[in-house]
Amino acid sequence: MRNLKEEGAAAATTAVIAGHDRTRYDGFAMTLHWVTFVLVILLFGLSQTWGGFEKPTRHLMIVAHMSFGIMLAAVIAVRIVWRLIPGHQVAAADVGWLEVAAKSMHYLLYTAIVLQAVLGFALRWSGNEAMSFFGFEIPPPFAPTSKDTHHLLGELHEWNGWLIIIAAAGHAAAALYHQFVVRDGLLWRMLPR
Repeated sequence: MRNLKEEGAAAATTAVIAGHDRTRYDGFAMTLHWVTFVLVILLFGLSQTWGGFEKPTRHLMIVAHMSFGIMLAAVIAVRIVWRLIPGHQVAAADVGWLEVAAKSMHYLLYTAIVLQAVLGFALRWSGNEAMSFFGFEIPPPFAPTSKDTHHLLGELHEWNGWLIIIAAAGHAAAALYHQFVVRDGLLWRMLPR
C-alpha cells in the first residue's frame, strides 16, 4: 500500500514538473499570449506616434497598423478557439472574488480586442477606404457612412485602444504583484520553463 502511495506522489510530482497538472498554460497558449502582448504594444505605439511623421512615413505606419491589427484579430480568434477546446483550460490561480476579478479581466481584454478589430475595419471602410494587409487590399463591403459616423468610429477606436492598454497594464501589474509580493509563482504559469 505504501508503495502505491509513493508511486502516486511521484507521478503527481512528475506531472507538476512537466506542467501537465493544469497549473501552467501549454506552449501554444503561451506563444499566443506573448504574440498578443507584442502586437498590442506595437499597434498602440504606431497609433500614438504616426502623427509626428511626414506623409510617406506616416502612410507606411498606418498600413503597418492595419496589417498588424488584422494579425491581432487572427491571433485572438485562435486564442478563443484554443481556450474552448477541452484540455486547454488551466485551473484558477485564485478562489473567490480574486478568481472572479481575474476571469473578468480576461473577458474584458478579449472583448475589447475583438471590438477593436471590428471598429478598425468599420472605421476604415466607413471612409470608403480599403483595409490593407501588407499590401493586399480588402475593399469596403458597404457604402461609405456620414462624416459624423466615421468620426464617431474613430473616437470609439481610439478610446477602446486606451481601454485595452489600461486593462493590459492592470493585468500585468496583478501578475507582478502575485509574483513578487504574494510570491505564489503565478507569473511562471505563462512563462516557458
